[in-house]
This record gives sequence, C-alpha cells and structure tokens, in this order.
Amino acid sequence: MRGAMSSIASHPFLAALARCRLFFDGSTGTMLQARGLCPGELPELWNLSRPEEIVALHQSYLAVGANVLTTNTFGANRLHYGTEAGGPSLEEVVTAGVRLARRAIEASGRPRDETFVALDIGPSGKMMAPLGDLAFEAAVELFAEVARIGAAAGADVVLVETMNDAYETKAALLAAKEATALPVIVSNTYDEGQALLSGTPPEAMVAMLEGLHADVISANCGLGPDRLLPVARRLLAAAHVPVLVSPNAGLPQLRDGRPTYPTSPAQFAEQMGQIADLGASLLGGCCGTTPDHIRELVQRVGQRGFVPADRRAAAHDAAAPAPAIITSYARAVPIGLPSSPPVLIGERINPTGRKAFQAALRAGDLSEALAEAASQKADGAQVLDVNMGVPGADEPALLLRAVTELQAITDLPLQIDTSDPAALALALRAYNGKPLVNSVNGKQASLDAVLPLVARYGGALVCLTLDESGIPASPCDRLAIALRIRDAAAEHGIPASELVFDPLAMSAGADPDAPQATLEALSLIRAHGLKTSLGVSNVSFGLPRRPLLNATFLTLAIRAGLDAAILNPHSLPLREALHAASALLRLDPGFAAYVAFAAAHPAPAAAAPPATRPAAASNASAGDVPAAPAAQPPLYAAIVSGLKPQATAEAKAALASRPPLEVINQLIIPALDQVGRDYEQRRAFIPQLMMAAEAAQAAFAVIQSALASSDATPRPRKYPIVLATVRGDIHDIGKNIVRTILENYDYEVIDLGRDVAPEAIVEAARTHHAPLVGLSALMTTTLPAMKETIALLHRELPHVKTCVGGAVLTAEYAAELHADHYAPDAMDSVRYAESLLP
Repeated sequence: MRGAMSSIASHPFLAALARCRLFFDGSTGTMLQARGLCPGELPELWNLSRPEEIVALHQSYLAVGANVLTTNTFGANRLHYGTEAGGPSLEEVVTAGVRLARRAIEASGRPRDETFVALDIGPSGKMMAPLGDLAFEAAVELFAEVARIGAAAGADVVLVETMNDAYETKAALLAAKEATALPVIVSNTYDEGQALLSGTPPEAMVAMLEGLHADVISANCGLGPDRLLPVARRLLAAAHVPVLVSPNAGLPQLRDGRPTYPTSPAQFAEQMGQIADLGASLLGGCCGTTPDHIRELVQRVGQRGFVPADRRAAAHDAAAPAPAIITSYARAVPIGLPSSPPVLIGERINPTGRKAFQAALRAGDLSEALAEAASQKADGAQVLDVNMGVPGADEPALLLRAVTELQAITDLPLQIDTSDPAALALALRAYNGKPLVNSVNGKQASLDAVLPLVARYGGALVCLTLDESGIPASPCDRLAIALRIRDAAAEHGIPASELVFDPLAMSAGADPDAPQATLEALSLIRAHGLKTSLGVSNVSFGLPRRPLLNATFLTLAIRAGLDAAILNPHSLPLREALHAASALLRLDPGFAAYVAFAAAHPAPAAAAPPATRPAAASNASAGDVPAAPAAQPPLYAAIVSGLKPQATAEAKAALASRPPLEVINQLIIPALDQVGRDYEQRRAFIPQLMMAAEAAQAAFAVIQSALASSDATPRPRKYPIVLATVRGDIHDIGKNIVRTILENYDYEVIDLGRDVAPEAIVEAARTHHAPLVGLSALMTTTLPAMKETIALLHRELPHVKTCVGGAVLTAEYAAELHADHYAPDAMDSVRYAESLLP
C-alpha cells in the first residue's frame, strides 16, 4: 500500500534509485522547435521522418549528465495515430520513439543499469465521463495500448505525465500496471492554487497513487521551480515513495513569434537545489528547459546529500503516527489524526429498513441517494457511506452506478459499504480517489475476498471484530480478532495504518452490558496503536428517545478514543455531542469547530419545512431533530448541488407559482452565479461547476417547454461565440468546459473542436457573425498557431474580439499574442462575454 519500494531489488531502475539521485532530461518540445518543428506539426512524427534529429536530441541530454531519457511519444495514442486518425500506425510511432532513445544510450556507452528509457504517456486530451465522453475503461485501454507497445519496444519505465485530472491519472496508472511489469512514474500538473484542474490537492494524489502502487510520484509542467516548490514540499511530506520534480523554466513569454522562458540555467539549478534538499529523489525539466539547464542542474545538485525515499518516509512516519488517508477527487480526509475530533461518516445512503428507498433503488432511481449526499454534506458529514444492498437488485451494477453518480455531484470521500466482493471490485476500480471500504471481518472467507481487492486498488479498510463464532462478548476476544485481521492484512501488503477497527456497538436494550463491552474493546484497540470506528446508533435500537442515548454513547466513545463515527448527520443532538465532547476533551484546539457550530446553531432548531430541504432529509431516524433548514429555494439548492432530477422537478414546481422568465432570472441564473463565485474562490472545482451547469440545463429545458406552450416571449439567445482548440493541439478539456458554461448563460456557441486551422476559425466567425472567438491551447508547441490565428482574425475581422486560455498561457503571454482578453478559467470567460453585451 506504500507504493512499490518493497520490489526495489527486482528492477534496475528502482535499484539505481535506491543508490543515488537520478536526473531526467529536459523539454522535448522546446528543443524540437529550435530544430525546426513547425507550428501545429505533431512532434511524434519526427520519430519516423527525422529520426537522426531525435537521436541527436537525446544525446545532447546524455552528454550533460541525464540518467533518464523520455521518449518522443507524449501525444501518441490511437486518437491521433492509426486507423482512427490516419497516417502512420501507433505501433510504428511508439516503437520508433523507444528505439531511438535506446539507440542514443547505446551510442553513448553509458551502462545499461545506470541510464534508462522512460516511455512518455501524456493525457488523452478528452474529458472523462461522466462530465465528458471518455469512459473510464475506454481510457484504461487507450493508455494500456501505448504501454504494451512501449514495453515490447524496450522501455525501462513508464512515465505518465502532465495529468491535470485525478480520474484520468488513475486510468493511466492502472493501464500501465496491468499492461506491463515496468515501474511506473506518475506526474501531475498543479496550478498556482496547488491543485489539479479537477481540484485535487497533492495529499489526495499521493494517497490515491500510493494505494494503486505508483513507484514514483511527480509534479511537472505548469510552473517554474520557485512556484512549484510549495507543491514539492507537500508531496514530499506525504509520500513514502520517491518523488520526481520537473518544472518549467518559468512561465512562457513570446519573443520573435516563439515561446521563450525566463529562468536561466543557473537560476533553474539554484531553485531546484531547494527542492533537492527537501528530499526529491529525481529531478528534471519540462517546458523551456534545455541541455544547458540540465547541465547546471547535474553539476550544482549532483553532489548534494541524497536520502533514499524509504528512509525519508520512515523519518516522517516516526515524527507522528500515520493517519489513514481517504480521498475524493478533491479532498483528503485523515482518520486517526492525533488530537483531532472523530471523522463524521454520514450513514443515510443506506436502504436498510427504508421500504420506499429500497423500491426506488430497485427501479434504478438514485435521486434520493444523490439528494442525501448534498443534505448530509450540508449537515457536516465528512465522508458518505454508500450501501446499495437491496434484495432483488443487481448490487454490483447499482453500486458502480451510485459511486460514479455520487462522485459527480459531491467532493466528499465515500465509504463503499458492501458484503458482495463482485460489487466491491467494480466500485473500487471505478472510484475516483482512495475510498474507505466497509468492511472486512475475521472470517477467513471475508479476509480472502476483501484483502486482495483492497491491496490491488487501495483504500482504508473498516475491520469488524467478529469471526466464524460471531461477536465475542469479551473485549479481549474482540481485540484478538482485530490483531488477527491486522496480521492478515500485513501479509497482503496492507499496513496497520490503513485499518480502522469497529468493535461493534450492540443494542443496550437487548444486553445492558453491551455498551460497556464495546467501549472497553475500543480502548483496548486504541491502546495497541490501532484506529477505531463505530456505528453509533445501533446502541439505542428498540429503546425510546434514541437520540439521547446515541448522543451520550457517542460522548463516551470519543472519551475512549473513537477516530470515526458512522451516524446520522441530520441529528442535531448527535452533532452537538460530537462538537461538545471534542472541545472538552481537547480534540478541538481553541474551540474553533465548537464555536463555529454554536454560531450556526444559536438556539434549538425547529424541524425544517419539507419545501426548504432535500427530500431525503425527511427520512431521518425516528426522534432525530434535523439541523436548521437551508435558506435557498429548492430549485436554487438543486442547481448548486448539481442534482439534475431534482432540478427538473423543482423547475416544474416553481412554474406553478412564478412566470417562466422570473424562474430563470431569480432562481436559475443566481444559482449559476453562486457556483461560479464558489469556483473562482476555490470553494468549488470543475466537477461541481459542470454538474451545476447540467442541472441548470435540465431546469432550462422545463422552462423552455413552458415558454413554447404559452404566450410568453421566449428568452432571447445572446450573441454567437466561436470556440476552438488551435491547430496542432489535440486537447479540448478546457474548451469543452467553457462551452458548457457559456451555453448555460444563453450564448449560442459554435464549437469547432480541436486541431482547427486559423482559416477555419476566421470563416466560422464570419459566417456566424460572431463578435467573440475563444481559443484554447495546452501544448507549448501550438502557441505559435494561436498567434497566427489571432493575427489572421485581427486582419480579416478587426471588429471580432479574441479570448484565450489554456494551461500554458499567462496574462502576459496573452498580451504578447495580442489577444483581447486572457481567461484563466471558465467563469472568467463568461464574465468577459458578459462585458461585451450592449
């Protein structure tokens, strides 16, 4: 579970990495442009058309001390090469790329066990489902094909790089691991906010990637070494495997029609020295770095002290007990963090004892589950338990769908709750992050079924202290089962730090001694350095005033050392007990969480009116007192939460009392604006933005239908906007996001797709009378094409404004391109479009 350092002697690359720091080469694109790569030309074609240039490029990096060469295959996959794309086959391009790097090493005379070829795999350029059209398994096969070809051609290691989406990163890592026996390096691109485009922070990426057995974790591109330093610091603090850092030579600038980079070789090496001192095991360069940069890097940093990753990780583990980290695509939640309150796991996405919910699930209706996700988060849940165990339903298919759809509308990590190994396998594979798995127990059949799946896909694991003999009455016997599970997990490579033990709360009504036995077992488990969890509400089953008993038992459990509580977050007494006990037991430094909770609940809250909270909240356990109602109208709340079915239903309900245009102007547009503000302030990320847009589209469809059947004047569309990814660039994620958001603000969008010639963009703007053209680029090699397009637009259609964006752009670079506006994100594109309205 801590990566692949245990296999360090089994592969020359990993063995070398245990001995010394390794140095990667620098930029391929920058050097090929200097050698004559034309704007829009696919760099990988040079493997076949100009192989000697590629060999010479590799040799230039070997000559200055690089240990690892990256193949010229960054954009090579079946979307761009082969039968679907035309031209040379994917196998020809990738095989040539690997063999040219190998040829350069052989010509240099460098030892085979000290110099390595890294198969370079870049992002697909497409958006992952459910937000886009690239299905997860299709992405896995897309990357696996490249990995298989590269391994067969003689690559030493797979480098998955420049990934800015956590889900696509997982697909690529799984593909490389399943298709080859090579070590895998996984590198992500972080922005100035120290997160991926999908909103994923470094700690969440480390947890997911280590759970999936990445051999090296990395950050590359996007920023220079000075600005990437904080990300490197966070990666190194979290990672137990080696870390590679490959920054740009600063942010690009335009000079003589070509992108240039301001960080000199000497500055680059000096700044990289700070990253080396933090413990980075591998160093290299990305856009703008040249052999001169790598020479300075090797000379200045090569002599600095080197600490192998396993010793570095052991040192920071010894400094503080390691919590179990679970993640979503955007959040990392530690369980068992010293001197911290218990993690609140919402229990409400569970059909047990709820006939109406069971019937909905059997019919394939997940709307209540999705609404529960939003309402439990609003009431303080940090993790959501997801159980789809309904008699008569296809649980594997239902759980897979539930996990996928829930992760599209919430950024909370999930607890996958199933006793069906087939359902667990599907859910773990498709999960976007590192989940909590509920559960395994001491029965041999359970251990044999669950532990291999968690070892393969990663995850923290809830362990129930029962076995073939049932639930022991004795706390010591429950501890004995816990220790047996711990040892069995270790045999599968799952460390004790990833385990959370549930000593099982039983009904006090059935056995008055049961609560005390559970609390004693909890204390014993904690005394052995293990983490604990409880399903709190079981203690009150069959007794009156259940919330009172549940809250009191929760307080006692926190005192005994509880790390995670599975409970109903809609129960105000339980949340009061959690915050008050945590504060008094010094688990809430400065009473910060308690004071914030008290400010939000200054007086006992009345039950919420049905119309002001999601329907699922009305299913709270008998006697529970809901938290204070949200103030937003139901349609507004549904759009902000990204709930399409609810948005459709609430739009219909709103039309019963409001005219259509009022529903749009007072509910739908304000909700979209709220999500936009949250996105700009980094309280929400791309997935929430996209799902809110889809919910708004569903509501718009209802309104448009009402307008069509009435005498009301239809809401007019705003002016047309042409969007395109520039010639030579095959990435359209950012453009697609912008298109979706603009359409929700009533603009007519003409999307020309990706790899679009300047002449086609100009003609579309002319034909559609578009006053604004939006241009996107991800690859530095295609920035000259963006400059050419802007120049042609200004010459042919001087009245047309241009708005540009993309990971490689800055405001300064956009100004040098003579663009009218630089949009750092989708919402800024909307704001600029709005500013042009008459």
